[in-house]
Amino acid sequence: MRPQFLEGNRLTLLRSGAEYFPALEAAIGAARQAIYLETYIYMQDATGERISDALCDAVKRGVQVHVLVDGFGAKDMPEALKQRLRDAGVQLLVYRQQISPLTLKRQRLRRMHRKIAVVDGRVAFIGGINIIDDMHTPGHTPPRYDYAVRVEGPLLLPIQRLVEHMWRLITWIRFKRRWRSALRLPIDETPVGSQRAALVVRDNFRHRSDIEDAYLDAIESAREEIVLANAYFFPGKRFRRALIEAARRGVRVILVLQGRVEYVLLHYASRALYGTLLDAGVQIHEYHKSFLHAKVAVIDRMWATVGSSNIDPFSLLLAREANIVVQDRKFALELRASLQEAMADGAHVISRVSWRRKPLTRRVLIWMAYALTRIMMGMAGYGGQH
Repeated sequence: MRPQFLEGNRLTLLRSGAEYFPALEAAIGAARQAIYLETYIYMQDATGERISDALCDAVKRGVQVHVLVDGFGAKDMPEALKQRLRDAGVQLLVYRQQISPLTLKRQRLRRMHRKIAVVDGRVAFIGGINIIDDMHTPGHTPPRYDYAVRVEGPLLLPIQRLVEHMWRLITWIRFKRRWRSALRLPIDETPVGSQRAALVVRDNFRHRSDIEDAYLDAIESAREEIVLANAYFFPGKRFRRALIEAARRGVRVILVLQGRVEYVLLHYASRALYGTLLDAGVQIHEYHKSFLHAKVAVIDRMWATVGSSNIDPFSLLLAREANIVVQDRKFALELRASLQEAMADGAHVISRVSWRRKPLTRRVLIWMAYALTRIMMGMAGYGGQH
C-alpha cells in the first residue's frame, strides 16, 4: 500500500535522547486528556524514572495514560516499576509476553517494535528511541545515536488512530474490559506548517511490506544521492538489488552502519554483504563513536524517513513498526546535515581494497555467521522471503 501523504504539518527533528526526552516530558507535563505511549524497551534508569514520574503526575491531573510495552524488549522492566505505574493509575499493558528464546516459532519473533507517543491528539512523537537512558551506557561515548520526530498537524490523525487501534486490540486480548472504552479524542488536524508527510507501518495483516515498499520506491526513483543510516542492516534480495542498481546508474549511495559489536551473529552475518555492495560502488561508513540505533534515510535531498524499522528480517518481516516519510527539502537537508556530521565525527570508511584484504580467519567467521543466520531464518519459515 502506497503512503498517503498529508499536507500542512510541522515536523521537528530530534537528535538522540538529549533532545527527545525533554520534548516528550514537556508534552506529557502539558497533557490534559489522554496519553498513549508505545515502546519496545522501558528501563528503570534515570530516564525511565523521569518519564514514569511525568506519567504518574499526569494521572493525578485526571489524564488517561495508556502505556504499551513489548514483552521481550521490556523483559528487564522491573515488576516493581510496573506495579508503581499501575498503582498510580497508569493503564499498562504488555504486547506478547516473553516466550522462551530456545523456540523458533514465529510467534516468539513477532514483537511490537514501535516507538510512538501521542498527547491529547495535538502532538505526537515517532522514531527509534526507546525509554532508556542513552547518556550512561557502559562501553561507548554517549549519547546513543538515534532520531525521533515531533509531529503537529494533519498527520496526527493516522498516528492517533494507529495507537488507539492497537490499544483496543491488546485490551481485548488481555480481557481488560474496563480499559477498552478508552477516550477517543478529537484530533486537531488544523494545518500548522507546510511539510508533506505520511505514516507508514508494518504489521502482519494488510501492511506487511509497506515500509520496505516505501524505501524501494524512493531508491528506485533516486537520481543523485541515497544516504541511509541503519543500526541492523541485513536486507533481502530486493533491497540489495535496488541499492546496487542505483549505484550502477550513477547514484551516490552511502550506508552508515553499526561499527560496534552489539549482536554478534548479526554483526558478522551482515558483513557478508559488504563485498558485493562495495564492488557496485556503494560507500559504507561504519559508525564507531557510540552505539548506532538510527533507522533513517535521505534520498535526493528531498525524501526522508525516520522511524523504528531496521533493514533486517526482524523489522521487515516480523515486527510491528512505524516510520514517517517526509517529502520536504528543509527537513531532508536538516537530517542529511546531521548524518554528514555523524559520519565526519564518528565513522570509518570501509574501502573496497581494505575489505578484500581482510584476514582469511575473519572472512571465514563472517561467512559462517551468514550461513548460520540463513539457516535460522529458514527454520523459522522466512528463508525464502529474504
